[in-house]
Amino acid sequence: MTGAVTPAHNGQSARAAAAEAQQLSRALGEVVAACAGFSGRSLRKLPFLAHATADGLPTPAAPLEFLAAMRAAAAREAADRAELAALQQAGAGPDFPLHNLPYGAARLASRPERPRLVVALGEHVVDLAALADAGCFSGPILSKAGACFAQPTLNEFMALGQPAWAEARATLTRLLSAGEGALRDDAALRAAAIVPQSEAVMELPAAVGDYTDFYTSKHHAVNCGSMFRDPSAALAPNWGQMLPPGASVPVEGPCQAVDFELEMACVMGTGNELGRPLRPDEARRAIFGLLLLNDWSARDIQKWEMAPLGPFNGKNWATQVSPWVVTLDALEPFKCAAEAQEPPVLPYLAERGRHTWDVGLTASIAPAGGGGETTVTRSSLRHLYWTFPQMAAHHTAGGCNLRPGDLLGSGTVSGPGEEQRGCLLELTWGGTRKVALAGPGGARVERTYLADGDEVVLRGRCEARDGLAGIGFGECRGRLAPCAYE
Repeated sequence: MTGAVTPAHNGQSARAAAAEAQQLSRALGEVVAACAGFSGRSLRKLPFLAHATADGLPTPAAPLEFLAAMRAAAAREAADRAELAALQQAGAGPDFPLHNLPYGAARLASRPERPRLVVALGEHVVDLAALADAGCFSGPILSKAGACFAQPTLNEFMALGQPAWAEARATLTRLLSAGEGALRDDAALRAAAIVPQSEAVMELPAAVGDYTDFYTSKHHAVNCGSMFRDPSAALAPNWGQMLPPGASVPVEGPCQAVDFELEMACVMGTGNELGRPLRPDEARRAIFGLLLLNDWSARDIQKWEMAPLGPFNGKNWATQVSPWVVTLDALEPFKCAAEAQEPPVLPYLAERGRHTWDVGLTASIAPAGGGGETTVTRSSLRHLYWTFPQMAAHHTAGGCNLRPGDLLGSGTVSGPGEEQRGCLLELTWGGTRKVALAGPGGARVERTYLADGDEVVLRGRCEARDGLAGIGFGECRGRLAPCAYE
C-alpha cells in the first residue's frame, strides 16, 4: 500500500512545488517592476529584511509579503508625488511655478511671533527656516551659513552673494521637484515647511535704511541759485506746501491730486564698498532680484515744490512694494534687448550684453464704493531706457555705497502708446482728461486723480516662451485712506 501511495503523493508535491515556483517567479517579477523609479529613501523603508532566514535567504512567504510592502510604498510615493505636483501647478496660470521661486518674508498663522523667510510655490509658501533646521541646505555655502534663513528679512542671505543664491535655488528646485524624496517622503517636514498662502501675512522682504538731507540755509540757497540760474531769481518762490490753481499765496492742506506710479525696483544683494563705484557689469552681479513698486504721488504738492531740487513731500509719504522678490536667475529666460541709446553713453555707463526683461506690467483701479477693477495701463519693462545695472552704476559713481536690501526704483514705466502711460498724470494729461472706470452695478465712474477709498493694483508677468511656463510677481495692492490732516 505504501509503495502504491508514494508515487501519487510525490507527483502532487512536485506539481505544488512547480505552482509555488511559478507564483514566486511572477511575484518577484512584479517586485522588480515595482522597484523601477523608486527613491532610495522609499526602498530603505521596506520591511523585507525582517523576513530573512538565518542563512540570509528569504523564506518562501517573504517575496509575497515584500511585494505587498512594495505596492503599499508605491501608493504612498504616488500620493506624495501627486501632492508636490499639485503644489507646483496650483492655480490657473500661476505666477509662482517651480522655476520662479521668488523670496519673501511672512508671518505664518502657526508661527506668528516673527516673520519667516519663504519662497512661493503655486498657492503655497515654503518656510526656509524649517528646511534649514531639517538639514536640507547641505551645499558648501549654506551648510555653514544656513542661519541666514532664521532672520526676519532677506538682508543676511542676500549679502552672501551670487554663489549662495545659486546654491539655494538649486537646492530648492531639487527639494520641491516630485522626483526628490527628502521632502516628498517626509510628511511631517512637508506639513511644517509648506503652508497655504492664505495662512501667511506678507511683510517687507528686506530692511531698507532711510536718510534725508535738507537744504535749509537761505544764504547757501541764494548763492547757489545766483550761480546756477538768473541771480534776479536766485530763490524759487515755492515756500509752503502747495499753490492751488488761481492762488497767489501757498497753502497747506490735504492733497487733491493723488496718483499712482507703475514702477519696478531692483533689490541690491551684495552692494559695494564705500568709495568703490560699480560698473554696470559688476552691478548686474550685485542685484538680487526685482519687485513691483508703486511710488504714490501728491501731484499738486509735487508740482509746486519740485524746483530746484525735485519733489519732497509730494513723494515721501508712501512708497509701496510687492512682497515677492523675483530673482534674476528666474528672469534669465525672459531677457530681451534694451532700447538703443543715442547718443552713446559715457564709459562708466557702458554695458556688455545690454538687456532688460520682457515683463508685462499693468495698473488697475477699483473705485471706492464697489465695482470691479478696470485696467488703465498696460506697459512693459522692455521700455526702460536706462537699465537697473546702469542705475546702480550711476548711483555709485561718486563712491556712494549700496547695501544689501537697498532699493533702486525704475521711475514710472511708460511706453510709446497712450494706453501704456504709467500714471494718471500722463493718462489724464495733467488732469485735463477723464479716465473711465467700472463702478457699482456697472455704472460709469470717472477719475482725473484718485479718490479716498480707491484701490490700485499693480501686476507684472513674464508670459510663456519656448515651452517654459510664464512667471509672475504677484500683486502690489493698496487702497487710498482718507487724509488724517487736521
